[in-house]
Amino acid sequence: MTLAQVRTKTDVIRGFTALPFMLVAAVSLLGAFYRPAPQAVTGGPINSGDVAWMLTATGLVLLMTPGLSFFYGGMVRTKNVVSTMLQSFVAMAVISILWIVVGFSLAFGDSVHGLIGSPLTFFMFSRVGAQTHPDLAATIPLVVFALFQLKFAIITPALITGSFAERVRFTSYLLFMCLFSLFIYSPLAHWTWHPDGFLHKLGVLDFAGGTVVHMSAGFAALAGALTLGRREVHRNGEPHTPANIPFVLLGTGMLWFGWFGFNAGSALSASSQAAMAFATTNTASASAALAWMFFDSLRGNKPSALGACVGAVVGLVAITPAAGYVNIGESIFIGTCASVISNLCVHWKNKAATLDDTLDVFPCHGVGGMVGMLMTGVFAKDVGLMSGHAYTFLLHCGALVFVAVFSFAGSWVLYRVTDLIIPLRVSSEQEEIGLDLSQHGEMMQDATTLAPVLARTA
Repeated sequence: MTLAQVRTKTDVIRGFTALPFMLVAAVSLLGAFYRPAPQAVTGGPINSGDVAWMLTATGLVLLMTPGLSFFYGGMVRTKNVVSTMLQSFVAMAVISILWIVVGFSLAFGDSVHGLIGSPLTFFMFSRVGAQTHPDLAATIPLVVFALFQLKFAIITPALITGSFAERVRFTSYLLFMCLFSLFIYSPLAHWTWHPDGFLHKLGVLDFAGGTVVHMSAGFAALAGALTLGRREVHRNGEPHTPANIPFVLLGTGMLWFGWFGFNAGSALSASSQAAMAFATTNTASASAALAWMFFDSLRGNKPSALGACVGAVVGLVAITPAAGYVNIGESIFIGTCASVISNLCVHWKNKAATLDDTLDVFPCHGVGGMVGMLMTGVFAKDVGLMSGHAYTFLLHCGALVFVAVFSFAGSWVLYRVTDLIIPLRVSSEQEEIGLDLSQHGEMMQDATTLAPVLARTA
């Protein structure tokens, strides 16, 4: 079978019907002719230092998504590198438009009983401009706050892709990503970060997204791995060989660097809290990277670059909800604990479970997010268990269960809905060829290296 014939068998052309382009065209026309009312509320004078820092932090957080693409892309097989990286990159485009149209309004619009924002408050970024906002952006333009939050909304569905890597249909992923953003991410963001969100009013602390981003992505990843089922190579017990370890190292460096914006930017000001969040972020990641490597050595394995990278990311995940609420020593403890626990979970999953979470998204992001949420309840300054207050810790225990059930069950339903509209999983022939070629007609290696596979699928 020739390369041209293989391409004709793919669903790239067939999957992209007229509807996606028509939606983009409709939004474009809406943007050209929609005239929203001007922003009416102000929160006070703009602080130029805060604006400068938040613009920087916003750029740093966006850098994390390309970083994630290298991190994930380096860990999959060579025939799936391009498709895996594109799944992260395309989130920057899809979620950017969705966030402007209605996502930001659902997350941060006028609260409807603490459950969801009104879709009309900031529809098409109406009333999102250069003025401040008394509740959301007191010292920076509301548009800066909205764009900063956009970067969180972008990376969350991108994180999920690692769980069903090497077997998901690209068009199905695009649909699921939109549904997840609207029905899982936006409500969670509203509950946790909006001043009138019910979890926020109860006292749940999530400084930068351990619950909203990492737990939701982790449990959505678990649901996705269960829904799509195991890869053929996983069923056959074939070893998983990462395509490019230097890609993983590069992605980890970009994630670590961008995470300073992720966490320190969540102070929403150039302040002492931002400085402490910056410091705790770095030390938690450092301790987690070392703990993962040395714990592997303790169990008789060689200290690996891949292990150090995964450990560093787990530390970043775990410190995220606590970054602005704990001191530097506590951040080292949090990073180490999360690294060891996630390491054990990965080991158990690989040895004893049949779950095919390709890139260990749930053991790393889901479990890391849960550890961070509980540790926030333990160490949060003045209100944590170590300060003599049990309420915050017990509240976090209850919120953890609630968010886990909501994220897992909600995502499972959305996967089923998506599968009814567009089948989630590629065919066995497309899976064997690889998603780079079968979904996109592109690949890292030369086509001649695929000749044996192409012959078997002819």
